[in-house]
Amino acid sequence: MPKDMHAPDSASSTALLHSGRPRQGWVNTPVTRASTYVFDSVAQWRETRQRRAQERVVSYGARGTDSTYALEDALVLLEGGYRAKVFPTGLAAIAMVFLAYLKSGDHVLITDGVYEPARALCAQSLSRLGITHSFYKPDGSDLAGKIQPDTAMIYAENPSSLIYELMDLRAVSALAKKHGCLLAVDNTWGSGILHRPLELGADISIMAATKYLSGHADVMMGTVVTTQDVWRDMETAQVNYGQTVGADDAYLMLRGMRTLHVRLRAHQEHMRAVAQWLRQDPRVARVFSAESAQGTQREIFERDFTGSNGLVSVEFAPAITAGQMEAMIDALQYFGIGASWGGFESLVVPMNMPSARSLSSWEGRGPMCRFHIGLEDPADLIADLRQAFDAHLS
Repeated sequence: MPKDMHAPDSASSTALLHSGRPRQGWVNTPVTRASTYVFDSVAQWRETRQRRAQERVVSYGARGTDSTYALEDALVLLEGGYRAKVFPTGLAAIAMVFLAYLKSGDHVLITDGVYEPARALCAQSLSRLGITHSFYKPDGSDLAGKIQPDTAMIYAENPSSLIYELMDLRAVSALAKKHGCLLAVDNTWGSGILHRPLELGADISIMAATKYLSGHADVMMGTVVTTQDVWRDMETAQVNYGQTVGADDAYLMLRGMRTLHVRLRAHQEHMRAVAQWLRQDPRVARVFSAESAQGTQREIFERDFTGSNGLVSVEFAPAITAGQMEAMIDALQYFGIGASWGGFESLVVPMNMPSARSLSSWEGRGPMCRFHIGLEDPADLIADLRQAFDAHLS
């Protein structure tokens, strides 16, 4: 960097555009498709194998290549951490965090607003390893009373899946440190730009990079960024379980991250326009988004978040049946029916809150669905919603 230029803030678009790139030469980091690395001598081979326990050195494709190292560097800058690892999917990243830091006899506290496949992972896989779990409210209000002597980790998702409840990560971090627990946070919603858990005291930040980091619905990946204090166990687990990603996927992820700031601003703007229209429709009982939080949660959003994304969920009036809602979804032209989000496209899925929550009742509520508002013209999306609403919700 020229001497007369100040270093950009690590969360800025300037920093992200220049991260993980060669200082000169090709604008994009070249793709390194490789498995085997050859050495000049046995002595060099032996020295590298000794150094790689403490340093990031090229030794074998499963431990990383120039392509994955470049992506890791960009992720570290994005989340403000010490080191990063990449995995084939977001759920693989979550699983690796549990396997890296928990052992038989440990207990983990899971937010009741957790990504639903992670709930299944705990019930079906962690339990077989002798690791127990229980749930706490998504806002963390009952967390202190649920910590047990064997609690080794608090697992958070901020905001929560589906209806975007917020917790005070600063307070949760202080509680975790008081009891000697690790704090791991699913930061997929925040994507390292809207929210930065490591700066708020978390030890581990996890993202499904499949979503906003990629941004183009064409690559699967999960990421883990940690503080220096807890890094070694994550690196050991990654090596022992042989987890890595291919060079082409790493390249695609870096390419998507270059436009992350611009895309998130557009998603936010479009979501706000659609949410405003939804709130004015009498067939809608409630519109959920992180930025529509009230009271203390609103204060948390304004303090710890820098904006919103394209996610918005809807609870319809109790008079609307689930069948009517599903017919409305089928009638949409610009919204694909798909469970992922974070790409350029608009999506919608029905929500089943009773199966997604353990600590709250949803009896007597209207049917619900989640929208991801993409990069299409908001006027076109609103017109599409209007025609589908009028055809099936009247």
